[in-house]
Amino acid sequence: MVTISLQNKTKNQTKEVLTIGRYFKKKFKEKVYKTPISISGFTCPNIDGSVAKGGCTFCENDSFSPNLQEKKPKFKLNPRVNENPFLDKQLMQLEMQFNATKQRLENKFGAKKFIVYFQSFTNTYAPFETLKALYSKALSFENVIGLSIGTRTDCMTDEILDYLEELAKEKEIWVEYGIQSFYDKTLDKINRGDDSANMVKWIEKTKQRGLKVCGHLIYGLPDETQEMMLNSFKKTLELKVDSIKFHPLYVVKNTLLTKEFKKGNFTPISEELYVDTVVKSIKNLPQNVSVQRVTAGIDDNTLLSPLWCNNKHRQIKKIREALLKEGLKY
Repeated sequence: MVTISLQNKTKNQTKEVLTIGRYFKKKFKEKVYKTPISISGFTCPNIDGSVAKGGCTFCENDSFSPNLQEKKPKFKLNPRVNENPFLDKQLMQLEMQFNATKQRLENKFGAKKFIVYFQSFTNTYAPFETLKALYSKALSFENVIGLSIGTRTDCMTDEILDYLEELAKEKEIWVEYGIQSFYDKTLDKINRGDDSANMVKWIEKTKQRGLKVCGHLIYGLPDETQEMMLNSFKKTLELKVDSIKFHPLYVVKNTLLTKEFKKGNFTPISEELYVDTVVKSIKNLPQNVSVQRVTAGIDDNTLLSPLWCNNKHRQIKKIREALLKEGLKY
């Protein structure tokens, strides 16, 4: 286990925030690049009706799936299907996406080490044999040092954790859980289909296996105050996560949240409040917890509100400047 502290400097100088890039460079002696993968056929129990209908109110997953460009197949995975006739195609898709992204990163940055990031939808919500085939294929690629698997806590099992624990003996294995909030009333409002007790249970079990955990938090969820957002952040830290991603809640077309926004029942978080909340959070990060993302955005015509989310780079600049005023270098 590697513990990395913020670089301690003199009282009047800045401290470096432990970004995931700094963590990887310290551990592997060079930059490590995450390659996002979107595998056709994956969905989630909140979309297919297993735990809820319609998905989370903010979910229009194509917005977060730059590699998922082909037409979606009618076949959808879930852990209960007996066989997966599309596995060979999915393995080919995985290899093609990885190679294309790897080539771009090599050409642009001279990248040499990679982590395959199973990003879109719920990447443990499939038959176990399918997961093993995809994960082992990803780890077989040249210069891949590990995996990062995006999922939900209600889609984790002991069987999957057993397998990931074995992989972690040789590779860098991360599980990224969409937490969003630890307030059950908020989770109900966003049609999450999961609750805080279950999130605590599976994050703790994941950590007990020695796996790395990244928690995703959304700031600006319906009716949440800054105090509530920071309480969810505090609860996440209490679970000994290794890393955190921060996201603002924004409204895109074709979501359940669109209707509430157009009715005037939902007001998105202001840029000022979002930046202030993220800065307050990072100021209170333990020195060995890394930050993988400070904001998110979308710059096409699917964005309805808030319009400040149309330029992620501008947001990062504002957050970086605000952190510098607090003596922190992002």
